[in-house]
Amino acid sequence: MEFNKTKNKTFCLLADFIFTDKFLPPVYILVFIIGVSANIWGLKFLLQNWKKVGHINIFVLNLGLADILYLLTLPFLVVYYFQERKWIFGDTFCKITRFCFNVNLYGSIGFLTCISVYRYLSIVHPMKVLGRITSTHSIIISVLVWLFVGAQTLPDMFFEKIENNKKKCHDTTSDAFVEDYLTYSRIRTMTGFCLPFLITLGCYIHVIVKLCSSSSRNTEKNGMSLRHKRALKSLAEPIFGVDEAARFERPLHKTRQTPEQANFNTRG
Repeated sequence: MEFNKTKNKTFCLLADFIFTDKFLPPVYILVFIIGVSANIWGLKFLLQNWKKVGHINIFVLNLGLADILYLLTLPFLVVYYFQERKWIFGDTFCKITRFCFNVNLYGSIGFLTCISVYRYLSIVHPMKVLGRITSTHSIIISVLVWLFVGAQTLPDMFFEKIENNKKKCHDTTSDAFVEDYLTYSRIRTMTGFCLPFLITLGCYIHVIVKLCSSSSRNTEKNGMSLRHKRALKSLAEPIFGVDEAARFERPLHKTRQTPEQANFNTRG
């Protein structure tokens, strides 16, 4: 009975490896082409309409830079999976590649949180912040976000990524350090995901309550003011973005892993 279970696990793991090695390269190629093109176009549009976008444009610019930082590592991952998970670019560059992913992930969450707070202030406290928020503030906050994300992601560079010259580039670490990595990953998820998520959620709840409770003067036929409609529309943009949902999902998956599961995960 135990032999059958072990055999089934081995078969499932092998099937997962084969599927991943065949599936990921074309997906990464597609993401790279679309991602680089879309981000370059978006940054070009942003720079051409810099004054029209407002102070949030600085955060959007940093979002684009964070995306490009990770997109530039995808060609190396394509080669990695095409060669059946044989990393040929050295241990240091393996760590840099995984570091870029985490910086992109948590940096994007951080800048989206900043955008949410700015929208909250402009909708709930428009008169208090009028003329007080400048581009300098946005630049300083952006620098602080990069420093914070770099500080919480830097320890990942000190974990072993290539185990005993097996040429496999782990996205977590080797089996010997899995438990330590899980502890670090939980802390990073709390500070890099849970805290920003609660801040963003609090902002949106407060804004929705404010909009629902305030009386509307210039109402349309459905009873909702044009200003309120625009405010709700601006809130919906980051909430329902597919890109943000994908970024938020990965840290949760990491946190749910047990050491036993981590021993069997692909970590490629």
